[in-house]
Amino acid sequence: MQIITLTSDIGLKDFYVASLKGKLLQFRPEVHIVDVTHQIKPFEVAEAAFQLRSCYQSFPKGTIHIMGVDSEPYLPYKVTDPSQESLLAYPSILKFDNQYFICNDNGFIGTFLGEDVPQELYRYVAIEKQPEAWNFMMKNCFIDLAQKIIQKIPFTEYTVPVKSYKKAFTTHPIVEHNLIQGNVIHIDNFGNIITNIFKSDFERFGKDVPFVISYQKRNYDIDRISLAYNDVSMSERVAIFNDSGRLEIAINRGANGGNGGADRLFGMRLGEAVRVTFYPKGSVRNLDAFL
Repeated sequence: MQIITLTSDIGLKDFYVASLKGKLLQFRPEVHIVDVTHQIKPFEVAEAAFQLRSCYQSFPKGTIHIMGVDSEPYLPYKVTDPSQESLLAYPSILKFDNQYFICNDNGFIGTFLGEDVPQELYRYVAIEKQPEAWNFMMKNCFIDLAQKIIQKIPFTEYTVPVKSYKKAFTTHPIVEHNLIQGNVIHIDNFGNIITNIFKSDFERFGKDVPFVISYQKRNYDIDRISLAYNDVSMSERVAIFNDSGRLEIAINRGANGGNGGADRLFGMRLGEAVRVTFYPKGSVRNLDAFL
């Protein structure tokens, strides 16, 4: 069974998603369509990369992911000055971890990959001669590319291999002596705060090293990682490593629309700082414990 996922910024208010799925089902009535999300902030390819990176490993090999955020191509006819050549953006097919990602080369690929590298990467240059497809690219181009992948048409028959790709700007945690300085990169539907700090960043400081997670409201610091939300009492703050290995800060049983999620109660917004300070043996904080 062929699985195709859809990720976009087109929302659910209008007919766009239904139109996409209708065309897919015309081509392949047996295809299984999974919506990752259609609520990406318009043109925010870094957010799309976060969403897909967080879930792609849950899908079997051979899955095709269609990513339609900021999908309109930027082609040579628009370039009027050599300095604008860096703006060129073509439909692309990324093969990674034996899955396929169809998108525009607008920064998504590099942001999704992070420190990883593609298995294969192809550019669909034929789009230059297909102006009828430039509008609503997810439907009028990306679905056609997915069809070719399903039909196992060799990539060399309709694309050209490339090695370079763009990367959208994203913040990375700064790791210093006894300190990780990170940022809020996502707030989910519950109001849980998801950061760009990974479990592997913690592990660099060794096991059982005391630490404090601090953020905007210093009275709500957290000094332990829980295994689950219910490890703390209801309405208490909690820190966990989520399914993607990222540091997440939440309120147990708190949710926007109810008692309030962590973002509201702590006044946190996207981009705000989250600090993790470690206190290894011999540090001032550990010595103070003996006084």
